[in-house]
Amino acid sequence: MKEFLSHHNVPSTYIDITSSMANLKAFLKYRDNRVEFAEVRANGRVGIPCTVINDGELIVFGQPELALLQG
Repeated sequence: MKEFLSHHNVPSTYIDITSSMANLKAFLKYRDNRVEFAEVRANGRVGIPCTVINDGELIVFGQPELALLQG
């Protein structure tokens, strides 16, 4: 995902959720509370990779979804 964003010149900040407890907690807050993750949770998946846009304004789960956003 990081490479996809870079290749398409999408400004982003990469956050490794395994690098700190704070990063993991921030991700889990989205995962456990956002409707976008309902199917992920229902299927017993984690929801990685995902891209959170503008502090949760939009959450996408893969390159095809990001490509659609670019128009």
